[in-house]
Amino acid sequence: MKFMKLGSRPDTFYTTEAVRSVSSEVSSDLIVQVKGSRYMLHKFPLLSKCLRLQRLCAENLESQHQIVQLPDFPGGVEAFELCAKFCYGITITLSAYNIVSARCAAEYLQMTEDVEKGNLIYKLEVFFNSCILQGWKDSVVTLQSTKAYPLWSEDLGMTSRCIEAIASKILANPSKVCLSHSYSRRGRDDISCNGSESQRQKPATKGWWAEDIAELGIDLYWRTMIAIKSGGKVPSNLVGDALRIYAARWLPNISKYISVDNEVESEPEMDSIKEVTSKHRLLLESIVSLLPAEKGSVSCGFLSKLLKAANILKASSASKNELARRIGIQLDEAAVSDLLIPSLSYTSNMLYDVDVAMTILEQFMLQGQSPPTSPPRAKRDFERRRSRSAENIDFEFQESRRSSSASHSSKLKVAKLVDGYLQEIARDVNVPLSKFTAVASALPEFARVDHDDLYKAIDIYLKGHPELNKSDRKRLCRILDCRKLSVEACMHAAQNEMLPLRVVVQVLFFEQARAAMAGGQVTDLPSNIKALLATHNDHSSRPAASFSNNGMTPADDQWSVSGAKSPKSKLSTLKMKLAEDDDLDENYQDGIGKSSRVKALCMLPNRPKRMLSKLWPSNRSTSEKN
Repeated sequence: MKFMKLGSRPDTFYTTEAVRSVSSEVSSDLIVQVKGSRYMLHKFPLLSKCLRLQRLCAENLESQHQIVQLPDFPGGVEAFELCAKFCYGITITLSAYNIVSARCAAEYLQMTEDVEKGNLIYKLEVFFNSCILQGWKDSVVTLQSTKAYPLWSEDLGMTSRCIEAIASKILANPSKVCLSHSYSRRGRDDISCNGSESQRQKPATKGWWAEDIAELGIDLYWRTMIAIKSGGKVPSNLVGDALRIYAARWLPNISKYISVDNEVESEPEMDSIKEVTSKHRLLLESIVSLLPAEKGSVSCGFLSKLLKAANILKASSASKNELARRIGIQLDEAAVSDLLIPSLSYTSNMLYDVDVAMTILEQFMLQGQSPPTSPPRAKRDFERRRSRSAENIDFEFQESRRSSSASHSSKLKVAKLVDGYLQEIARDVNVPLSKFTAVASALPEFARVDHDDLYKAIDIYLKGHPELNKSDRKRLCRILDCRKLSVEACMHAAQNEMLPLRVVVQVLFFEQARAAMAGGQVTDLPSNIKALLATHNDHSSRPAASFSNNGMTPADDQWSVSGAKSPKSKLSTLKMKLAEDDDLDENYQDGIGKSSRVKALCMLPNRPKRMLSKLWPSNRSTSEKN
């Protein structure tokens, strides 16, 4: 921190409770009143340097002790005393902490070169340009102090000059780690906009300037970041890190605003909270406007936290849409928790904002065209039969998929993410079936290699919504492809009383057909079954997925068959469904109707029929077996 001392005379001010005076052998003839404080001073030293005091005294020459009122004096009594001491030749000390107030006060008193050479304004400008703006910390501290006198600082150009000085230093050394004074402090926690746990920041090795300018208010910070970004020399990831640090500094745990309307009773307290909320909303929207355009410049988790905060603070639709768009661009990097955006709608009463999640998925699907089907293994098998080398096969396969492989792999990741999200929202009793199926159907069919996670989400939804009628359950299960279920999932589905009968029969059919294929007895199958399996033999060799859950999953969500009822009661339930359900009169998606499916099951060879005993209860009567 640089200091400057002006003046050498030993005269000093002394203070009483109401009157401030300067020691002198000459009696005072001027009384100056500044914000409740009165100063007993002399006209000659002050009027010789202050043009404004000259004009005020010239307006009233009648009284011997003239009184001058300065109610709107910038900087208050401290700044006036500094100017008065300079007029008397008393030593004054200048630094980054008082240079702004002193400069505004000198401008107010019109202490220019036209009044006297070497006046205070000239000396303050020399000190400001040659010392303050040359130092990093001095520039930041001075810029911070301008917020106390925004209009004066703008008119005098002090704010803009500080911002230019800060930006120029950052652009000169965007990744240098030697000028920061802030990283010696304890690391701050990351932003926690939804009340969840936060992670401790690791010691930074780049972006040395981020924490220092994070102390600025949002107006000054926004202007500084605009100047930094316009320079074009700071990498976008460093800009993103700086915004994350700033958000962690100024956006607290704002989940307390969720139920503020219900908890606050007094009107003054409500007004105070609304004012704070408004400030946080402005801050959030400003951060969103500063996000770099480059993909990956900020993490998907940080964007999600901003979106959660935007929902809580009721930010503008433009800000929320922008955040949803940015998350959609890099959705393959997200976690399930990133999509769990709290809902504050008083009409739906849902825990999470499913509409925002749908918007994110739509933005993700707009990022590029995808292949209509999954990478065909049949092509590779065909090339092997032509005695092509594995190296040539891989080369041609990669060349044919070069333009779409990234998009395809991203959709595979997002499909897993969506299924995990569906399992979370399925527990919410207020999530309507239409929204649940819309999310599940947002991705193309090829994106799901298997449907185990999707089936688990459907099972959770059925348990959480027991009031669904038969038509709704059928509509829910249309999004499920039984051919993509593992053996363990099929065993669970076959004994799931909440599934529609057509799904249970479909599961049994495909599992037995797959077992026949695996047993090497494909020739014994009817022609219609072989034709059906010809396009789905890729799934027959897929290993069974593990349905074991970790300790954090509730027991009733586990897929163990041990929790089912007795086999006899299961069989009775299935028989009753077969007798009452009329759904089998309709055709299935693949065009195989009721009669052909029943005949196909009857024509299965003996070995697959033994597999059926794992899915059907074992203690059936003789008549039931027949």
